[in-house]
Amino acid sequence: MTQPNEAAAGSAQPPIDSSGPAVTPAEGTEVAAAPEAQQSIEAVLAEAQARANEYMDRALRAQADLENLRKRSQLDVAAAHKFAIERFAESLLAVHDSLEMALRVEAPSLESLREGVQATLRQLDSAFERNKLVAIDPVGQKFDPNQHQAISMVPAPGVAANTVVAVMQKGFLINERVLRPAMVTVSNGQG
Repeated sequence: MTQPNEAAAGSAQPPIDSSGPAVTPAEGTEVAAAPEAQQSIEAVLAEAQARANEYMDRALRAQADLENLRKRSQLDVAAAHKFAIERFAESLLAVHDSLEMALRVEAPSLESLREGVQATLRQLDSAFERNKLVAIDPVGQKFDPNQHQAISMVPAPGVAANTVVAVMQKGFLINERVLRPAMVTVSNGQG
């Protein structure tokens, strides 16, 4: 059996020196190529770092944009809550003016009071219509607990059970949402 040193001695490679690896011409060319490879790796790393920095910058800008949008949205919502009633209040000013004028009349007749109240009611109805405030007047309709509040049930000849027979107080919808249910009397189906 041969020793490792003897095998190395028989080969074309020089013996391994304990002070460092031996350099052969083939290996020397690899060593000379290493600085170029290192420069290439450094270039790739620099490019990757530049892209990472760019993406980080984009992410930070996007996060800042989202935060600004959130703050702007909060301000818009706050302004909408604050001024949402402005248009409705503006449409009620004419009603207020009519009522004030009616109180300034020294000796109104019953007929002039009636005409004034009717005109004021028309102004109020017009203001409601412009602001999508719709009256619920369900006489003859089937009772709907989502829009009506039953005050009592009464016998009503010829009227089906759970049908509204009288409205004590109109209800109102605003943008198709119940603002106040109509207070109604409902048929109990007997009669």
